[in-house]
Amino acid sequence: MDKKNPQNNIKAFKVWGNVYQIGGPEISGPEDCSVYMISSRQDLLLVDSGAGQSFDRLVQNIESLGFDPKKIKIVVATHAHLDHIGSLARFKEKFGVKVIAHKLDAEEIETGKEVGAELYGLRYRPCKVDIKLTEEKERLIFGEYELNILHTPGHTPGSIACYLDVGDKRILFGQDIHGPYNLPGADLRAAKNSLQKLIDLQADILCEGHFGIYQPKEEVEKYIESYLEEL
Repeated sequence: MDKKNPQNNIKAFKVWGNVYQIGGPEISGPEDCSVYMISSRQDLLLVDSGAGQSFDRLVQNIESLGFDPKKIKIVVATHAHLDHIGSLARFKEKFGVKVIAHKLDAEEIETGKEVGAELYGLRYRPCKVDIKLTEEKERLIFGEYELNILHTPGHTPGSIACYLDVGDKRILFGQDIHGPYNLPGADLRAAKNSLQKLIDLQADILCEGHFGIYQPKEEVEKYIESYLEEL
C-alpha cells in the first residue's frame, strides 16, 4: 500500500458506539500516531492530533464520517512526542479547541523542547496547554460521557491514558503501551506500574497508539502483558 497517499488505503472508521479512528499511518499520514475521536450528542473530542502534516486530511476524515469539525471542543494530548501533538496548534487556531495534557509534559508541548521533531524531519508549532492535569486520576465530563484520565508515566513523565464506558464496553485509549522505554525521560519502574494499572482496568477494547484496535478483553490483557513482561 502507498502510505504517501493514505486516502487510497484505509478510511476513517467506527471503533464502537460513538468512538472512531480518524488518523494513523494508513488513514491520515505516515508519521501519524493513531488518532481517535469521541462524539457526544453536542460536541467532538480528539485523542491526539498526529504529527502535523496531516491536519487537512484529519479534518476531511471527520467530515467523511458525517461530522462537523467545528464541533471539536477538546484535544487530549497523551504525551509530548511529535507524532501525537503535531497538529495541536492548527486545531486550536482553526477551531478554538482546548488542549488537555499532563503538567509534566506541558512544557514540551508549549515550547517544542524535546518533542522529537528532528527524528521526523518536521517542524513543530508550539501550542498552549489549556488544562494541565496534576492528579493520578481525573474525570472529564464530556456531554453524556465520563472520560477518566489516568497518569501513566513511563514512556514520558507526563504520559496519560484515558477510558470511558460505552454501553457494556470499556474502551481504553492506551497510547504507546509498546513504548519505547529507552528514550530520554522514560522510566522503566514507572512504566511497570502504569502497565499494571491499565491491565487492572479490564478494558474490553484497546485503542492503541500505533498498532490498532485490540479486543475482546482477553486480547487486550494479553497485549499489555506482553510489554509488561519485557520490562
